[in-house]
Amino acid sequence: MCELFCLSARLPAEATFSLKHFAAHGAPGGRNVDGWGVGFHDGRDVRLYKEPEPAGDSPWMLFIEQRALPTRLLISHIRRATRGANSHANTQPFARALGGRMHLFAHNGRFDTIDGRFARSGRHFLPVGETDSEMAFCLLLERLAPLWENAAPPSLAARHAVFADFAAEMRPLGIANFLYCDGDFVFGHGHRRTQADGIVAPPGLWLRHRHHAGTPAPPGVAIATGDADQEITLLASVPVTEGDWRPLDEGEIVVVAAGELVS
Repeated sequence: MCELFCLSARLPAEATFSLKHFAAHGAPGGRNVDGWGVGFHDGRDVRLYKEPEPAGDSPWMLFIEQRALPTRLLISHIRRATRGANSHANTQPFARALGGRMHLFAHNGRFDTIDGRFARSGRHFLPVGETDSEMAFCLLLERLAPLWENAAPPSLAARHAVFADFAAEMRPLGIANFLYCDGDFVFGHGHRRTQADGIVAPPGLWLRHRHHAGTPAPPGVAIATGDADQEITLLASVPVTEGDWRPLDEGEIVVVAAGELVS
């Protein structure tokens, strides 16, 4: 099963050990060996690195670590292919432009019956690849597009309502753990996943929030500023650092902005 990871911070931070530990889930010889990607939000745009190769021995992963790009928001994904070829187009996160900014989406699970639902959609957003995950992202953007027609960004309440309806629509189709970001907010939806005992059950996503007030940074996250006002929230398929992680309930939605939970 694929792996998700998200970092949201009030001040620029560097993802080092967490990202490296997360990439180890896609090491050669392991199960998640079909691709990886990481998107760093940079204002209205994103720096997107991805390749349809194992993450564990990727020179690009070493490059990202050596660059140590400070960021306030990143989303990463390790792929185990269940639909579609091992290709760049099928590698997550997926990125699309809407409302004058880039939006990111990453999904853990599968939607076996999404094709008919997609065929009945507005089809203004079309997949580049063949995955059910990208179809789901296009459906979400169809639902969100009317909110971004005005010059002013839509309210959080409006965005949350659309996302919640979309999540409820996706849950009956399969396993629906996903992260979506519009540059302002990260929306995380936890569902179910194949657990260590082989049973498909919740949790499908875990959360950790940490206030940095002169204490050591969370293991695996290097604070670029060292500022006592730093706030960090991590979301992951499974805990990737030590510390107190909270499992999301089945169907639970969390909204994160600048390192803090806002919903």
